[in-house]
Amino acid sequence: MKRIFYKKRQYLFCVLLIGVFSAFILNKVSYSKAAEPKLLPIYCVNTNGERRLALSFDAAWGAEDTDQLLEILEKYKVKTTFFVVGDWVRKYPAEVKKLAEAGHDIANHSDKHPHMNRMSKEEAKKDIMGAHEAIKQATGRETNLFRPPYGEYNNTVIEAARECHYHIVQWDVDSIDWKSEGVEPLINKVVNHKNLRPGSIILLHNGAKHTAIALEGIIKGILDKGYEIVPVSELIIQDAPLCVISMNI
Repeated sequence: MKRIFYKKRQYLFCVLLIGVFSAFILNKVSYSKAAEPKLLPIYCVNTNGERRLALSFDAAWGAEDTDQLLEILEKYKVKTTFFVVGDWVRKYPAEVKKLAEAGHDIANHSDKHPHMNRMSKEEAKKDIMGAHEAIKQATGRETNLFRPPYGEYNNTVIEAARECHYHIVQWDVDSIDWKSEGVEPLINKVVNHKNLRPGSIILLHNGAKHTAIALEGIIKGILDKGYEIVPVSELIIQDAPLCVISMNI
């Protein structure tokens, strides 16, 4: 009886030891995940008081308004940044070449416009580099600015883009032009946006119903407020301390 009781005590002790060890491991894993820092893209830039900001366009839809956009941008001597999807580049290579030759940034907006936060790192890198190659083929130029589709990202997406030698760029002023609320509401949404400030990055879309018509009013409104409009590359490709994150969006 003593031997059986002793064996039971041994068994219970082992079970207890395994339980404590498992709890320790699970807690350690949970703590590691919780302690893992969240990687963030660039939402806006600290310009040290200089009244500079950037306009940017996501290009994933049609290209019918390209000439109109270029005409208005040229009229005001404004250079901007077009974040283009690889499929869009392959469909409209002549339009992409026009944008590049006019002196605008051509940046990466993924190859297929997927939900990248559902992808593995290798899948994300493959998609990013697919767009990279399409841009290079259409323009003869490399690019190092990337905006994830739908504005969706996680640490995997950011790590993938960084390993592809990209700066990850979001925005702090969203025009929401895809809602097609009208020309004046769109102008007002941008020019009087609560976040408009030195270092802002403004999000627009080519192919949206009212964007090309509203662009002149947007540019005039921004210039009237004393801002200089520059491409995203000129705003952020500086010394690292100047690049900051804004979470107030």
